[in-house]
Amino acid sequence: MAPSATESSSSQTSWIDRDDLRTSFTLAMSAIYKAEVPLYGDLVRIVGDINQSTLGSALDPKVLAMRYGDVASSRLDIERHGAIRLGTPHELRTIRRIFALIGLYPVGYYDLSPAGLPMHATCFRPKIEKSLHKNPFRVFTSVLRPEFIKDPRARELALDLLSKRNIFSDELIDLLRLGDAQNGRLGPDQGRRFVTEAMKTFSWHGTAAASHEDYQCLKVEHPILADIACFRSSHINHLTPRTLCITSAQDLMKREGLKVKDRIEGPPSRSCPILLRQTSFLAIEEPIKFLGSSDPSYEALVQGSYRARFGEIEERGAAVTPAGRRLYDDLLNEVTAASSEHPSPEEIDQLVETAFMKYPDDWSELRKRDLIYCTFEVTSNGMNATLPNQSYILTSFSSKVLLTRSR
Repeated sequence: MAPSATESSSSQTSWIDRDDLRTSFTLAMSAIYKAEVPLYGDLVRIVGDINQSTLGSALDPKVLAMRYGDVASSRLDIERHGAIRLGTPHELRTIRRIFALIGLYPVGYYDLSPAGLPMHATCFRPKIEKSLHKNPFRVFTSVLRPEFIKDPRARELALDLLSKRNIFSDELIDLLRLGDAQNGRLGPDQGRRFVTEAMKTFSWHGTAAASHEDYQCLKVEHPILADIACFRSSHINHLTPRTLCITSAQDLMKREGLKVKDRIEGPPSRSCPILLRQTSFLAIEEPIKFLGSSDPSYEALVQGSYRARFGEIEERGAAVTPAGRRLYDDLLNEVTAASSEHPSPEEIDQLVETAFMKYPDDWSELRKRDLIYCTFEVTSNGMNATLPNQSYILTSFSSKVLLTRSR
């Protein structure tokens, strides 16, 4: 049932907090992905076990805080990085409105064409510290760029398919209008209905919106093009939980029989982690029914399969500055130059380990060389110190920072 015209700000006595609505949204998205990709449920359990084991280790709490940052279980258990692919500017504008209601805003621009992908992208995420601490859910959102589709037939076919689809329910659109009229807010009941309707946009549908012939045509041009244009929703293609020890998680995934990537991508294991380390179980083969003909009135369906959705996990480190990123890229270029024509995973790991010996692995050194971003807080000792008219230094030996007199 669509919201009535009388449901306006004048009839609301309370509004649901955007951060709370985002958490409901995150949990609902995780639930549908578990139902659609059962291995994802195994992955979440494995990550949860590893995280609890890591937090329960004998490490000093200050060391844990320096290494992992904010690891309160209430945040860690729901921390996710999702990814969706959109087909048209209209879909992007509507997704922007959906995400704004849960406190996600576009941050950054990514031109994916240099990597051979006919897309560009942004990341929707919270922008203020309070919201990030409560739930840092983010969604990497890419949009098709048809001008980069080389085959004119494939380009015309993709645009035709996308022009006919609607990935948003009527009630969801009504709720978005209501949210706009209420200054970007929803009441509790509106929020519950909003989450339910929004999940229809991101859920998997067992019947494609294209014939198997059309799917194959677009897949030959680019598999991602087929993934964007041939289906009835902007289905989640991965929903990444955060692990505190990706090496242990990778080992446990293998022991439990998951087909995982040959190696963990990103920087090597370090005492002072930087950027991201990622791995995943490989994309699963999923059954799907294709239209028997490009003619939508033709009711026969053809059984086929589809492979795109996978289970990624990530271990997060310190954010690097532009100088830190330049050093990181230079070292990766060294690895590429030194590797053989067809390097084994073991060879790559060894080359990465050797190259990154040039990247400082000490918090103080990383800070002094301006390679990472840091936040500083005055400890109680610093607050109580008397520091009249003297220069001070910031000493970072824990998650807090002590103000001391310089000598």
